Amino acid sequence: MVFPYMEAVVGFMILMYFFETYLDLRQHAALKLPKLPKTLEGVISQEKFEKSRGYSLDKSHFHFVHEFVTILMDSAILLFRILPWFWKKSGNFLVLVGLDAENEILHTLSFLAGVMLWSQLTDLPFSLYSTFVIEARHGFNKQTIWLFFRDMIKGMILAIVLGPPIVSAIIIIVQKGGPYLAIYLWAFMFVLSLVMMTLYPVLIAPLFNKFTPLPEGELREKIEKLASSLKFPLKKLFVVDGSTRSSHSNAYMYGFFKNKRIVLYDTLIQQCKNDEEIVAVIAHELGHWKLNHTMYSFIAVQVLTLLQFGGYTLVRNSTDLFRSFGFDTQPVLIGLIIFQHTVIPIQHLVSFGLNLVSRSFEFQADAFAKKLGYASALRAGLVKLQEENLSAMNTDPWYSAYHYSHPPLVERLAAIDEPDKKEK
Repeated sequence: MVFPYMEAVVGFMILMYFFETYLDLRQHAALKLPKLPKTLEGVISQEKFEKSRGYSLDKSHFHFVHEFVTILMDSAILLFRILPWFWKKSGNFLVLVGLDAENEILHTLSFLAGVMLWSQLTDLPFSLYSTFVIEARHGFNKQTIWLFFRDMIKGMILAIVLGPPIVSAIIIIVQKGGPYLAIYLWAFMFVLSLVMMTLYPVLIAPLFNKFTPLPEGELREKIEKLASSLKFPLKKLFVVDGSTRSSHSNAYMYGFFKNKRIVLYDTLIQQCKNDEEIVAVIAHELGHWKLNHTMYSFIAVQVLTLLQFGGYTLVRNSTDLFRSFGFDTQPVLIGLIIFQHTVIPIQHLVSFGLNLVSRSFEFQADAFAKKLGYASALRAGLVKLQEENLSAMNTDPWYSAYHYSHPPLVERLAAIDEPDKKEK
């Protein structure tokens, strides 16, 4: 008798849906609170709080609907064995166009093409509503419907160009990997991640946004001086036209070794009238680099990837596992999909653990910026980002502990203020 792996997976998915919905309800109740947290009274204006509350509640209502539809679709796809049916249909399509359905690479690419179209069609109504109703209602959306679909088409073209060689390589590695399969797969993904991190900012990101050097001036001088004082190998300092799509703001850095770059959203520069606030935000980001958070995170991802591939090699030849999901053959891609479903419980635990570490890193980066003398500027910058992005002011502790990779603003401000209180 075949163990009901598929039924167990669906059962856990539904269990997690109810658990996460419970957390969502707790957060929804927190969002409905009519008053600011005491820490933010006098810091956040009542007008901004009301706007934030309305925006957060709209997103929360939308989230409930989206998650309900998602669990229904995902459960139905597994319970009604849509995956094996679609795998057979993709093979029939190859025969229809005169190609060899026995070629696993061609069969897999045909399957993935259908999955991509299905995913785009089913997600499109939600993306349109989120962008052109919720984001537009609260003043964030700046993109036209043409730009929205142009970005979607560009993304699909990139998937069509980059997907086949990557998928083909993975299939060949699995077919010929032997006892060292996990190491070969990890090595391939490691090299691929380095290549993509190199190519993305140079070739891919410019397809969607315009990157221009930050103009000469006081802000540029302050950032370059800060980077130099920390021996951060800053090579380029860009402004990205995030305002063409949204008025949300951010800043980030990327690059390898001695070739680091910092990118500021134009919306961040527009919203933070005080240069010191922007420099404080950059000091926080540089804190992640100086404290090796980026390196630690990268190593953690590589270790987890290797462990995942190790687990996959243990189950990839399990006939019972494939049969439980309705497959009478054992294609490489399907094996990876099934494995991802079977380790969902572990993934949730790992995600929770990574969030704990990430929040700890955020506190450390804040403390680093404070030691550089940016406490008040960082405090003001964080408040400004919270206000302008209309981020949730009231958060449920259980919800934030489970979902947030960054601590809520209340906790970050308390941590920034705490050393000052001790010194007194």
